[in-house]
Amino acid sequence: MKMGELERLGAGDTRRVAVVGGGIAGLGTAWLLAQRDRVTLFEAGDYVGGHTNTVDVTLEGRTHPVDTGFLVFNRRTYPNLCALFALLGVEAVETEMSFGVSLAGPGLEWAGTNLDTVFAQRANLLRPAFLGMVRDIMRFNRETTRLAAAGGMPAISLGDYLELEGYGQAFCDWYLLPMAAAIWSCPTRTMLDYPLATFVQFCHNHGLLQVLDRPRWLTVEGGGRSYVRRMLGRLDDVRVGHPVLRVERDALGVRVHTRAGVERFDEVVFACHSDQTLAILGEGASEQERRILGAVRYQDNLAILHTDPALLPQRRKVWSAWNYLSGEGEPDDRPVSVSYLINRLQPLP
Repeated sequence: MKMGELERLGAGDTRRVAVVGGGIAGLGTAWLLAQRDRVTLFEAGDYVGGHTNTVDVTLEGRTHPVDTGFLVFNRRTYPNLCALFALLGVEAVETEMSFGVSLAGPGLEWAGTNLDTVFAQRANLLRPAFLGMVRDIMRFNRETTRLAAAGGMPAISLGDYLELEGYGQAFCDWYLLPMAAAIWSCPTRTMLDYPLATFVQFCHNHGLLQVLDRPRWLTVEGGGRSYVRRMLGRLDDVRVGHPVLRVERDALGVRVHTRAGVERFDEVVFACHSDQTLAILGEGASEQERRILGAVRYQDNLAILHTDPALLPQRRKVWSAWNYLSGEGEPDDRPVSVSYLINRLQPLP
């Protein structure tokens, strides 16, 4: 921020600020800035909320709000979000974050809820590879917790670490890679190239490396749209279906181009994906902006809201909040999917 801008703010002058993107980042930014500045929120899509997308589903004559994106949070990992919800008066209810696996290739099903679900297939009590997987889970949790606490983790990939430490194939194929693929919504083998430090820190922060004293998970009562509506109620200028085409910077601020024309703002906040930001900046992007924003890669995923139990593990005992399913074939080629059992994640019948 330039000195002239600091002096203007000190004098109580308001800025005109454009916020590009109506997800939680854009909403949060606009909501805070609107307490002092004149804010315009631009959203390219047909609704505000981004990954928070609540839809009404009617079954057997009853309508339920169902979240299809943002679903859960906890107080330990999301203190700022919890503080925001408290300010908005948003209520939350407890939920669960259980994880189940169904692999057609080895004919394996298990879930981590308790010992009964871990050994949902009693034959696994006598299956050396499965018992080795359980031992490796305990070892991985113990060793990576120690690494996270000590800091200074080696700058290697997750795959290199697993090979270096001699973790078994069953641990990788039946637990770690399915869990990671479910969290990051990406192919299992892609996770082997993931930086070890980033992976471990995420799991540590979310309590995924501990059996006891795990954080209690929460979900927004009435669906995530309840907080979106409360935040929108405090914004005066929200433009849905208005994609920003280009942003130009000059000595007076920025010029924002949309299909409706060009508007001048003092500041612009990009609250959209990095590739979208880079496209909007276009030729005006600096070399550093191109290098940083262009380094992030994305992968498309298809999500379908449905009521088909065939896309859950065969054994009802294994049904969990998150369910990883894979078909026949080699690990790199077999079809995979993740089913979120909304009835476990939200207070639905």
